[in-house]
Amino acid sequence: MYVSYQTLFTELKRVLIKYGFTDAKAGACAEIFANNSLDGVYSHGLNRFPVFVDYIKEGFINVDAEPSLVKSFGVIEQWNGNLGPGVLNAKFCMDRAIALAKQNGMGCVALKNTNHWMRGGAYGWQAAEANCIGINFTNTIGIMPPWGSALPTIGNNPLIIAVPHKNGHIVLDMAMAQYSYGKLQEHELKGAELAFAGGYNEKGELSKDPSAIRKSRRPLPVGMWKGSGLAIMLDLLASILSGGQTTGAITESGKEKNVSQVYICLDMDLYPNAQQTADEILAYTKQGASGVRYPGEQTLKTREANTINGIPVDESMWAALKNL
Repeated sequence: MYVSYQTLFTELKRVLIKYGFTDAKAGACAEIFANNSLDGVYSHGLNRFPVFVDYIKEGFINVDAEPSLVKSFGVIEQWNGNLGPGVLNAKFCMDRAIALAKQNGMGCVALKNTNHWMRGGAYGWQAAEANCIGINFTNTIGIMPPWGSALPTIGNNPLIIAVPHKNGHIVLDMAMAQYSYGKLQEHELKGAELAFAGGYNEKGELSKDPSAIRKSRRPLPVGMWKGSGLAIMLDLLASILSGGQTTGAITESGKEKNVSQVYICLDMDLYPNAQQTADEILAYTKQGASGVRYPGEQTLKTREANTINGIPVDESMWAALKNL
């Protein structure tokens, strides 16, 4: 089924107000969830919203909490998220990184004790809209085995790199698994097989079955050992810079809360040749192959189509939202 952006936004905001959000906070939070679905990231829009509400019910998300400054080191700041809503903490911290970049050329904000930010790419787009290069990443609960193991002791630790561009921002948003757990759920809801092997089943065989991979908790790292190594390094950076919890500590709690994150911005106004450079790289990359897309290009097309036609929603997820 299809619903308009405004209809989805209104329903999300209605539920958030019911669970104690102020009107302003409910609107800001609903906008992020609705935008995620509008851009085609359904796994971290409507589909993830019931989990977000469950965390509020269980007391893992404090709807009234605000981030607080821990330390400032010039262009670097440490903040405590105080277990507030992860999407609002993330938006706030990217805004701080943007402000630091506009003042100093670059800014780095590290955040501890926060909750899931849903779609990390949302904050890359936020930086690009402010004409800043944005780099942000987070650690997560242990849901993927490191290369050479069957025990899930590393996080999916998404990495986002955004570069502003006049014809559509270039935004890479990638988890460290070949398919994020949200994308596995999306395929499972559709009853669809993965296009490529996404992990191992319980027999230790490579599989395209999203249900089997979620059950085994053995998704395949991107680039195999290389993705495994990168996931470990992102956990190190996020935990050290924020002074927050590691994937190991988060996993021991049994719930994905108290995660650590980093937001870095560089002011593009200082690089007058940046647009020309980007144009050259994209033109060279795309030559001779009509199917080549730069990171974020499909997002723009999906956003336009969903604005015109309505946002496709899974009927069971829509029913769950209406019943909240």
